[in-house]
Amino acid sequence: MDPTTDNAGQTAAPGNARAALEALRAEIAKAVVGQDAAVTGLVVALLCRGHVLLEGVPGVAKTLLVRTLAEATELDTKRVQFTPDLMPSDVTGSLVYDARTAEFSFQPGPVFTNLLLADEINRTPPKTQSSLLEAMEERQVTVDGTPRPLPEPFLVAATQNPVEYEGTYPLPEAQLDRFLLKLTVPLPTRQDEIDVLTRHAAGFNPRDLHAAGVRPVASAADLEAARAEAAKTTVSPEITAYVVDICRATRESPSLTLGVSPRGATALLSTARAWAWLTGRDYVTPDDVKALALPTLRHRVQLRPEAEMEGVTADSVINAILAHVPVPR
Repeated sequence: MDPTTDNAGQTAAPGNARAALEALRAEIAKAVVGQDAAVTGLVVALLCRGHVLLEGVPGVAKTLLVRTLAEATELDTKRVQFTPDLMPSDVTGSLVYDARTAEFSFQPGPVFTNLLLADEINRTPPKTQSSLLEAMEERQVTVDGTPRPLPEPFLVAATQNPVEYEGTYPLPEAQLDRFLLKLTVPLPTRQDEIDVLTRHAAGFNPRDLHAAGVRPVASAADLEAARAEAAKTTVSPEITAYVVDICRATRESPSLTLGVSPRGATALLSTARAWAWLTGRDYVTPDDVKALALPTLRHRVQLRPEAEMEGVTADSVINAILAHVPVPR
């Protein structure tokens, strides 16, 4: 594959692409302690051109995680704080009347960027949530009948509080399905929390990531080269059938009213392939599929009310399915 050139005229050789993404994971760790799974998920999403939903209680560094990702890449980024009074046009942009020309001109919204941080997306009503649907799926925004393409790459990294919190609006199934991954950001372990406080005591300021030593280590060219290399990762027919069997089992589970769609099966194959490439292999194994099954599928299933009352979770159902579906040899 020929080296890829970014807008600044720099080139990224394919052999350096994996190293750049590994460096990206290390760079994020300079500001975020102990959230390795979430960091890896964000890198996988970049590789797959997918969107990410980060869920966790307030104060576990969801926003800091995405801000650090933006700081560590040479990508344009914008942030939208979702609130109950936010309008769709505040996200996508709108037509503005220019008195000098007596014409309407389009004023782009914050969605016209490479990395959009949609902060607390479930704090805004469904009407505004849905303003991102076209952008996430078609990578364009249509205003007044005119489609306007979004920059490439384009990634939505949305944070949300658990739906049990007051003042939240659960995302509809159609929008959840547009997210490649749903990453849970847990409370830190005791040692991780000690490390966080130690950093703050030493002067760490989460609002000044540059002072914390975070630098851009991956460019759009690196991402393009990485995607081209990851696309060469071999997927055997047995692995394809394994992914299908897992997703079909969710549709037959007595604990679920909604199973994984073919779009979800495609997503699982894509994320497993990206993870295999990141770990240095040119082929996908069943363990790659298992490693990405929870973040790729947990938001694409819906529990029956009676199962939910009994304490069953989406993760426990998927784990049970992974334990029962025959693994290819």
